[in-house]
Amino acid sequence: MNDIASLLPAAYQGPERIVCLTEETTEWLYLLGEERRIVGISGFTVRPRRARQEKPKVSAFTSARIGQIVALKPDLVLGFSDIQADIAAELIRAGVPTMVFNQRSVVEIFEVLGQVAALVGAQDRARALLLHYRERLAQMQQAVQARLAQGGRRPRVYFEEWDEPQISGIRWVSELIGIAGGEDCFAELAAQPMAKGRIVADPLEVVRRAPDLIIGSWCGKKFRPEQVAARPGWQDVPAVRGGQLFEIKSPEILQPGPAALTDGAEALHRIVMDWMDGHA
Repeated sequence: MNDIASLLPAAYQGPERIVCLTEETTEWLYLLGEERRIVGISGFTVRPRRARQEKPKVSAFTSARIGQIVALKPDLVLGFSDIQADIAAELIRAGVPTMVFNQRSVVEIFEVLGQVAALVGAQDRARALLLHYRERLAQMQQAVQARLAQGGRRPRVYFEEWDEPQISGIRWVSELIGIAGGEDCFAELAAQPMAKGRIVADPLEVVRRAPDLIIGSWCGKKFRPEQVAARPGWQDVPAVRGGQLFEIKSPEILQPGPAALTDGAEALHRIVMDWMDGHA
């Protein structure tokens, strides 16, 4: 009879062969110095850029090469959102350990990053990074409060995640707009977890809400401010009249991970603060 002690590892090492079905976990593991564990990534991954040269691409967002993933013999697959439920089900039926997160808010992003770090035993490194992210977001809020105390006001922001149909920003984007100093024109839609729940059915509703800033991030497609400005009835929107239409690349803001908390939030903050400087 086998001694049970001989079947157990001497110390917890965490999963050694991880497939990341979305970009944010890939970027996070690289930031933690744990990239050696990654054996497969999403084809949409651009952060960090070196991952595209170093790791095989085994999935899109709504589809995956199940056979190729199984052949990699992962001891963990990480995914994001209910949209990947079918992929997860196939992998589970194939006997592959699979974990899918469904973070939608800034707080949930922090929580998931902490959980992933714990899986690979990198809590100390994660703690330092997450503290830095929190401190920087707090500094943004302080800068906004100082500007408001001087008589400034928050700009109204329309964030567009897709153009046809028009889809407004997801919850973490809405929250980051607030942290950065803006006011989300469609905050009530941000609570909807699925994109179909954030469709702006009447384009003229954007006109009625009169955003001071329009920010586009069309899920990997180039944002076309001239097309937005030319929409019927939009010529009277304050953002259009003032030429205040901007793009933030989707890898920086639409991935619920380190990028949104850093580069995405910074981009929002710069746009908002520049507007406030011009409307003092």
